Amino acid sequence: MPLNRRNFLGRTAVTGAGVALAGAVGTVPAEAESVGRRKKRYAFTVMGTTDLHGNVFNWDYFTDAEFDDKAHNDVGLAKISTLVSQVRSEKGRRNTLLIDAGDTIQGTQLSYYYAKVDPITGANGPVHPMAQAMNAIGYDAAALGNHEFNYGIPTLRKFEEQCDFPLLGANALDAKTLRPAFRPYVIKKVCTPFGRDVRVAILGLTNPGIAIWDKANVQGKMVFPGLEEQAAKWVPKLRSLGADVVIVSAHSGSSGTSSYGDQLPYVENAAALVAEQVPGIDAILVGHAHTEIPEYRVANKKTGKQVVLSEPLKWGQRLTLFDFSVVWEHGAWQVESVGAKVLNSNTAAEDRRITRLLGDEHRKVVAYVNQVIGTSTAAMSAAEAAYKDTPVIDFINHVQVETVKAALAGTAYAKLPVLSQASCFSRTAAVPAGKVSIRQVAGLYPFENTLEARLLTGAQLREYLEFSARYYVRTAAGVPVDPAKLTNAESIPDYNYDVVGGLSYEIDIAKAPGSRIVNLSFDGKPLEDSAEFVLAVNNYRASGGGNFPHVARSKQLWANSEEIRNTIIGWVKAKGSIDVAGFASVDWKLTRDGVPVF
Repeated sequence: MPLNRRNFLGRTAVTGAGVALAGAVGTVPAEAESVGRRKKRYAFTVMGTTDLHGNVFNWDYFTDAEFDDKAHNDVGLAKISTLVSQVRSEKGRRNTLLIDAGDTIQGTQLSYYYAKVDPITGANGPVHPMAQAMNAIGYDAAALGNHEFNYGIPTLRKFEEQCDFPLLGANALDAKTLRPAFRPYVIKKVCTPFGRDVRVAILGLTNPGIAIWDKANVQGKMVFPGLEEQAAKWVPKLRSLGADVVIVSAHSGSSGTSSYGDQLPYVENAAALVAEQVPGIDAILVGHAHTEIPEYRVANKKTGKQVVLSEPLKWGQRLTLFDFSVVWEHGAWQVESVGAKVLNSNTAAEDRRITRLLGDEHRKVVAYVNQVIGTSTAAMSAAEAAYKDTPVIDFINHVQVETVKAALAGTAYAKLPVLSQASCFSRTAAVPAGKVSIRQVAGLYPFENTLEARLLTGAQLREYLEFSARYYVRTAAGVPVDPAKLTNAESIPDYNYDVVGGLSYEIDIAKAPGSRIVNLSFDGKPLEDSAEFVLAVNNYRASGGGNFPHVARSKQLWANSEEIRNTIIGWVKAKGSIDVAGFASVDWKLTRDGVPVF
C-alpha cells in the first residue's frame, strides 16, 4: 500500500513520524502590526469542539423530534458549521484552525446505523456521516475519544480513512511495538504578513480508560499510557521541530479524578495535570467530561506560565474559541497572550449545506428507528427511575436475566440464581402503551454496552449496593425531600447508580454512605453472605467502569458481543408484546429510619 496521508500510520506508526506541515496560509488580520520599530504582532484563532457523539442534526432520534432541553440548548455539526463560518468570516478564513477532542462516532442512532445497520466497513460501504460533515466544515485535526473504539478497530480505521484530517492519539500505542498506532500530532503553518509562518502544533491525547472500557476490542492490540507521561515525551519534540505554539487536544477531563479507581495507574481526567506538569503547552482543548468550561487557567509548576484550558459543551452545543496573540522576539514567534471563550450553538441556524449533504442519511435513519416492532400492555417512563423502583428498569433487568439464563443453560452454573444490574440511563426514556417502535426501545439503553455474566457472593453484592447508594444526598428524617436535589451526590452520574433486580432492599438515605442498605433479602429470606449468584452486568461495569467493588475481578461465566440495546429490541420482536404485569414489582425503596420517602 503506498504511503499517503490517509493510510499514514494506518497500523503502527514510527515514533516521531507524526508531523504534517500544512500549506502556508493567512491573510493580514486587523491585529497584525509592524510599524517602524514596533514589535511584529499577529493574531489567530483556534476553534474547538468535543464529544460530538454522532450529532449532525439538531434532532433527537429517540423522541423523533427536534432536540430540546431545559436550557434550550441545540446540538449538531450543522449548527457548529454556521458558527465556524461566522468566526472565519470575522477573523479571516486563513487566520483560523478547527480541531476536536474526541468521541465522534458513537452516541446517536445516526452513528449507530452506519456502524451496525449499514456499516461503513461493508463492501462498497457508505462514508460515515460524521466524516462527511467534518470534511465539509473543514476540520484540521481531531483527537481520539474512548468511544471511538466502541465498534471495534476496523470501524475506527475505516472512519480514519474517510476523514480528510488526521485522528491524533499520541498515547494510543501498538501493544507489541509500543509505537504510536495513530498519528501523534500535526503541525499546521499559519501564514503571517511578516514572512515567517506561525507553526502551530496540535498534540492529540486520548483516555487510558479505553483499556478497561473497550477491553474486548483493544486487548493485545493497543495500550494507552498516561497523558502526562506522553505529553512530557512529545511536547519537547514539537518545540525542537520548530513549533511556535503547542495546543493539546485531550480527551480527558480537568478534575484529576478517575472512575476506575486503582485499576489503572493512569488518571482518567488528567488535562489540568498535563498543564501543571508539562512545560511548553500554551492551551488545552478538554473533552470527555461533558462539562462546559469557557476558560480555565492552570499555572505550570515548573515555569509558572499560565496554560489556558477550555471545554465546550457536548454534542455540538458549544464551540470553543482560543484567541492567540503572538509577537516576534529573538528570531521567533512567542505567545504573548491566550484567551478562551465559548459560543452557544443555539444562537445559530443549521447550515443548509450540511443538512442537504446528509439529508438522505438522516431520513433513512428516521425511517429505521420508527419501525414498529411490538406492543406494550402499559406505558413505562424513566422520569422517576432515579429514585423509585419503576417498571422501565425492571424491564431491562427482566430481559437481561432471561438472556443470561438461556446462555447458561446446560452449564455448571445453570442452577444458580441470576440477578441483574441496570441504571437510569435517560430520564426522558419512555415506552407507550400500544405500538412500540425501535427508537422507543432503543431509548431505554442509549449506550453501546454488551452483556456479561459474573459470579458474585451475597457479601459482595451487599458492598456493591452500598457503593451504588452513595448516589443519594444524605437527608435526615423529617427534612422535606426535593427529588430534584436528592440524587447525584458526589457528582455521580445517573448511569453510575445501579439497581440490582432480583433482590429486595431498602436504602436509608438518613444514614451515612456505606451503611445505607437495610433489610436486604433474596427470595423472602435475609441474604446470606456466602450464597453465590450470577449477576447479569454490562461490559462497562464488568470492566471497572464506575469503580464498583468486586465485579471487575469476579469470575466471568459468559459474555456476549451484541449490544444490550439490540438484545432488548430482539426480545420485543420475538415476543411481540411487552407484558408489564409479568415483571414489574417494587423490590427496593428509599427510606429514612424505616419510613418510606415516597
